[in-house]
Amino acid sequence: MKPDEKKIWFPAKRYGWGWGPPCCWQGWVFLVGWLVALEGGVWLARPDRHPVLFGIYLAVMITVIIIVCLLKGEKPGWHWGGK
Repeated sequence: MKPDEKKIWFPAKRYGWGWGPPCCWQGWVFLVGWLVALEGGVWLARPDRHPVLFGIYLAVMITVIIIVCLLKGEKPGWHWGGK
């Protein structure tokens, strides 16, 4: 890897739009931490008790993972199997 290249955590999917599973340990650590935080927040802001808080929390968590994938993943776009 050249010094000016960024390390990719999330490669682009081979088919479709978006990112695939992490390709390095940093991506896996982030993903597991994100899932733990998501589960903890869902448990604390249960949708049956606090539906507005739950919706806000879910929107924030989705925004966080999209931003990290944009910063640490390959450029998203439609892929049809070829590189």
